[in-house]
Amino acid sequence: MIISVLYTMVYNYESELKMPDEYTECLTLAHAELQMAERLITDEIRSYPTPISGCDAVFNGLLDDRARIRHALDALRTAVFVPTPRTPTPNAGVESR
Repeated sequence: MIISVLYTMVYNYESELKMPDEYTECLTLAHAELQMAERLITDEIRSYPTPISGCDAVFNGLLDDRARIRHALDALRTAVFVPTPRTPTPNAGVESR
């Protein structure tokens, strides 16, 4: 629900502006948009009327969307290990020759 609205907002924003040349600017924009989405969905969850039933599909959908946003933010923050012949595993250290 809120995710589709945010996708529309991002699409409209991108179509109005030229896409950044540097990928780092794209990552910064994605991070900022996800942070805004997290704030919006947290506010929506906070203002959700009580009582909340465990079978409330709308509320559960909001929780699911918030979890997906948080996973996306974590993915942007986390450095990814890329194996190379000199460092095949994360704990292998760097081979000197």
